[in-house]
Amino acid sequence: MSVLVTGGTGKTGRRLAARLADLGQAVRIAARHPPAGPQGRRLDWSDRDSWDSALEGVSGLYLVPSSVAAEITAMIEFMGLALDRGVRRFVLLSASLLPAGGPGAGLAHQWLRDNAAEWAVLRPSWFMQNFSEGPHRETIRAEDRIYTAAGDGKVAFISADDIAGAACAALTAPRAINTDVILTGPEAISYDTAAAMIGQAIGRAIIHVRLSVDDLAARHRDRGLPPATAQILAGMDTLIAGGAEDRVTTGVETLTGEPPTPFDRFCRQNAQAWRRA
Repeated sequence: MSVLVTGGTGKTGRRLAARLADLGQAVRIAARHPPAGPQGRRLDWSDRDSWDSALEGVSGLYLVPSSVAAEITAMIEFMGLALDRGVRRFVLLSASLLPAGGPGAGLAHQWLRDNAAEWAVLRPSWFMQNFSEGPHRETIRAEDRIYTAAGDGKVAFISADDIAGAACAALTAPRAINTDVILTGPEAISYDTAAAMIGQAIGRAIIHVRLSVDDLAARHRDRGLPPATAQILAGMDTLIAGGAEDRVTTGVETLTGEPPTPFDRFCRQNAQAWRRA
């Protein structure tokens, strides 16, 4: 199988590409600015001239959706083109709280369910890497703070490595699973607990600062996010506060045969990310 990994330089994409290569699969890494070399394929949802060349010789497709509504529509058109070009196996990265037919990636989920013969939709909870590679990293390093509007809400944070493992399994399984799978870590914890575990790993006290949704949205805007995106992202913390992510599933182990990464192990493995220079 030759697999096109969209978002191939991102958190899950680059990990998936490495796993597929280790299995001897031919990997194509798609991005707006792909890596140099034969693996790189330029792909821009807004530039249809990039679509055909990205799909050349591809039989499997890993899809990382955009948060922009117009780009979701374009991605669905791209999936239709991929089907016409002979792509057999589709794996979509969605989110735990997005059902088929819901907004954003939920629309792509519904399209796959209605049109593809071989597909899977992965619906992970919040990434552990949000702490080590994403928005919380700098505030932990610079301020010993994590800012959320999640209150006491719990999340079964999942490692991007486990998501990549699940995606690899779904792409390479002899038979397509043809369903969606909610992926979580092994334990649901609060941000207070996450802060304490990170602090224990690095030898500093880390504090979870509880903000209102509006104050958190303002922080997102200050980081350069568009106002609407900032408000939506902050509002998702209210779902956590209400218990929407307080669940643990067996999805990772079902797909990969291995248990998901515990948060304390993730903290020990990534302690260097929070060290001060």
